Amino acid sequence: MRKLKIAVIGCGSIAKHRHLPEYANNKEVEIVAVCDIVEERVNEFAELYQATAYTSYEDLLANPNIDAVSVCTPNYLHAPISIAALLAGKHVLCEKPMATSRSDAEEMIKAAQENDKKLMIAHNQRFVPSHQKARQLIEDGEVGKIYSFRTAFGHGGPEGWSADGENSWFFKKEEAFIGAMGDLGVHKTDLLRFILGEEFVEVGAFIETTAKVNASVDDTAVCVLKTETGIIGTLAASWSYVSKEDNSTLIYGENAILRLEDDPVNSLVVQYKSGEVVKYELGGIQTNVSGGQTNTQVIDQFVNAIIQNVEPAVSGEDGMKSLQVVLSALESNDTKRMVRISEGE
Repeated sequence: MRKLKIAVIGCGSIAKHRHLPEYANNKEVEIVAVCDIVEERVNEFAELYQATAYTSYEDLLANPNIDAVSVCTPNYLHAPISIAALLAGKHVLCEKPMATSRSDAEEMIKAAQENDKKLMIAHNQRFVPSHQKARQLIEDGEVGKIYSFRTAFGHGGPEGWSADGENSWFFKKEEAFIGAMGDLGVHKTDLLRFILGEEFVEVGAFIETTAKVNASVDDTAVCVLKTETGIIGTLAASWSYVSKEDNSTLIYGENAILRLEDDPVNSLVVQYKSGEVVKYELGGIQTNVSGGQTNTQVIDQFVNAIIQNVEPAVSGEDGMKSLQVVLSALESNDTKRMVRISEGE
């Protein structure tokens, strides 16, 4: 069978550490093109992966031999490039957040449907072994009724790993649209939707810029969320955690408490009502900060969806629902009110 011909648009850190090496390790694909507006950067990756270098994504998309693309650009370009790629007949794996508005997300989904192409959003947290196991325990009834949760995703900020350091687009509102809440918080909204198996219906949020003096986007956010059955909890997303990264989630249930990525050795600790404690050493979570990279499964899942012609593991609809929580959190912070998360907003 012919290998899928893949292109990566945007050659920053996420492409360097995740997309390109994971495509290179997948036997079903061949990296044929890379694109970045920084000529020196794109030439370096073109040489490394023996691919054709482009500085214009329009020129790249005009190449009929490319089957699929990863969109790894600044946030404001996610939707326009993804839509252009889908209209050009390419499958698309788009980094998160998938768009900066609900209408743009809807246009992406529509373009995928009308052109019969796959659209997947690169939410990797649901593939982490501890998160998969927690979902399974909840589905199996092991935890009983879920009462509440608290989750956090924070580190010292993108300047520590972004290709442009302190000058990164992550800090510029016109390119990023949203800061830590879009960079990290949207990952956790997707994760909680996945683990709990429910949608969020209401959010209240405080979103601030307190640590990054030159940023025009938020660097710290705390949200209170409520699901359709009344599970309530908190989500914190921050670029102001100056020491070790926090990527933990706690689920409080009728029969047990689940501690996810909260222990340095055991990625899942189950504390039962009876006093019994079960520890699972399932392997660590992926992190940009430590430099330790394991396979996120995002690329493999995307490639499999194309080859097997099945729905991607994180669909465009999934990406839009997780984005909508973030957009509603922004609205809550602006209006200083709780906001209903409506399907139609």
